[in-house]
Amino acid sequence: MADLHVTVAGVDFSNPLIAASGTFGFGREYNEFYPLSTLGGISSKGITLKERLGNPPPRIAEAPGCMLNAIGLQNPGVDYFIEHDLPWLKEQGTVVIANIAGNTPEEYCAMAEKLSDTNVDMLEMNISCPNVKEGGVQFGTSCIGVEQITAAVRKHCTKPLMVKLSPNVTDIGDIAASAEAGGADAISMINTLTGMKIDIQTRRPIIRNNTGGVSGPALLPIAVRMIWQAYNRVKIPIVGMGGVSNWKDAVELMLAGSTALQIGTAFFNNPYAPVEIIEGLNKYLDENGISSVTELTGKMIPWGE
Repeated sequence: MADLHVTVAGVDFSNPLIAASGTFGFGREYNEFYPLSTLGGISSKGITLKERLGNPPPRIAEAPGCMLNAIGLQNPGVDYFIEHDLPWLKEQGTVVIANIAGNTPEEYCAMAEKLSDTNVDMLEMNISCPNVKEGGVQFGTSCIGVEQITAAVRKHCTKPLMVKLSPNVTDIGDIAASAEAGGADAISMINTLTGMKIDIQTRRPIIRNNTGGVSGPALLPIAVRMIWQAYNRVKIPIVGMGGVSNWKDAVELMLAGSTALQIGTAFFNNPYAPVEIIEGLNKYLDENGISSVTELTGKMIPWGE
């Protein structure tokens, strides 16, 4: 059996599969299916400085090969997470990543300081959020914005810092390089694409927020391409995500340049997805005489080479 251990920003994972932020909540429901130590890690539901109730419903819609969501970062706030959820998560025998989101640089920095004083293993900074000080433009859509917010949080964060990149940009390679220049220890990508679905009878968007984040299998080719572009621009590790449903998808993302992987939407129709992916990954590695999963990272062979 191959070695599935990977290291991201100095943090050791027993295998490369991480539950992505959002679809896994804080893990309690999935603990009924299998020990959470089955996973390499868990990225928490997005945490904000204060409690958020989220967007009004409807806030989820299905579409061919994907789904849309506009949950609106419903969460109990960082202090509640530190007091109630983090202690339980740390007992589960897996790496715990705190996913943070904010609307001002000050909010991100305040959370980074609070979490740096805990035993959380890593921070994942979601920069697909509107910067209210800059007219609501997302932090993650400009190179200057990405580098500035990363550098600001870096000063307040003593934990490994991973920046989660938005795919709603012109050049993902430039964005990845900006996160690295700002002091990120790793990047995770891709977050959801922005989409819309319309009820043709009412002529209104199905989601009350009008637009939502698109996730699911349809994103896979986009994620593969963007990860490959980023891998060729940065030296820091990439945690890949976007449409992973089975072990073949996982291998693709690793070949494109991922050191580790996050899976999200797949949990909704198959809670056992990570178990099956680990089994398939092991079999693939053994059949191909590969001793360590790390040997897959970035080993795609483009045509012309």
